[in-house]
Amino acid sequence: MGIIKRMRKIILFKIVFFIAGFSCLFSLQDTDGSGFADSDVTLDFRSLQQGDIVRVSVEGKGIIRKAEVLFLGETYIMGRGEESGHWLAFLGLDLGIKSGTYTIEVSLLFNDGHHRNIRREILVKNREFTTKKLWVEQDYVTPPQDALDRIQWESELLGQIYDIFTLQWYGEGPFIIPSDGEPNDNFGERRIFNNEPRSPHSGVDISSPHGTPVKASNSGRVVLAKNLYFAGNTIILDHGLGVFTSYLHISNILVERGEMVRKGDIIGEVGATGRVTGPHLHWGVKVSGSRIDPYSLLSLN
Repeated sequence: MGIIKRMRKIILFKIVFFIAGFSCLFSLQDTDGSGFADSDVTLDFRSLQQGDIVRVSVEGKGIIRKAEVLFLGETYIMGRGEESGHWLAFLGLDLGIKSGTYTIEVSLLFNDGHHRNIRREILVKNREFTTKKLWVEQDYVTPPQDALDRIQWESELLGQIYDIFTLQWYGEGPFIIPSDGEPNDNFGERRIFNNEPRSPHSGVDISSPHGTPVKASNSGRVVLAKNLYFAGNTIILDHGLGVFTSYLHISNILVERGEMVRKGDIIGEVGATGRVTGPHLHWGVKVSGSRIDPYSLLSLN
């Protein structure tokens, strides 16, 4: 009888241990009974340096009513991705961000009315940038008096454009390089024009012959198709969720403001308009106002 009692105790202990273990595992995966796990929030990025883009994804599974991301004191509304029930937000690590640890907080409102906050920490590292001297027409370094009003108006216009937030993702799959040619890794390059320091280079240059086709790097809406003083003939595409790509120094603009374009559509031709030293395409990216290295877009799925 003693042996039987001991066997019963061992079996009972194993059952209790199994139930407790399963309960612990369940609490880690689903702390609110909704079927949602912390692992359903993912971050995607090339690296974590100045000029990188971070994509925040949430697998909603039809149970989330609203999703937001809090980062650097700003709130970003998450929009629907290409897949049903998939929520997206894009964060920019601006060219001027300092190295250090930052918190990304995802705030979720579920269909049953309860809230949940999930935090992720990222470590932003320093990035080294080169310095380059360039020689251009002096009017593009010290503009004449009669050009100052135009420059100010264009600056305000660009500010209004980059303040647009479209709550729909227009992009289709990964981004592509917008033109054939020799890509230069010169994002963030410190520029000295005619021996006078100017703002860092906020895009990358693709060296191409005059007239080379310029393609939309992803699907989006044309929000600017206009000649600007410094940038020359310029096209800006809104891809949604605060992501914009720009195409500068174009010789021939082939789209109009308000037009919807698909990834790979020809939107212009390479030129040498504005402040340039020769024909090339300047490809730029802004994410909710942050200056982003376009090559970091190419790493996103």
